[in-house]
Amino acid sequence: VVPRKPTARIGEADASDQALIAHLLLTAANIARSEGIAETGFRVVINNGKDGGEAVPHLHVHLLGGRSLQWPPG
Repeated sequence: VVPRKPTARIGEADASDQALIAHLLLTAANIARSEGIAETGFRVVINNGKDGGEAVPHLHVHLLGGRSLQWPPG
């Protein structure tokens, strides 16, 4: 889930980004429902910085599901 507003990463977001971040999370949940994975479970991931696995310097949300996800990840 990628927003139109360019924000480099979650670690640089501020109070003015609150509605955008809420929208990203709610959109991810809506997609999970529409893809039929909400009932069995899904994971929402936001990477931040090199050690956090960030490869694209633009705030976005990964929606993972459709299979059993292990913990801890990666």
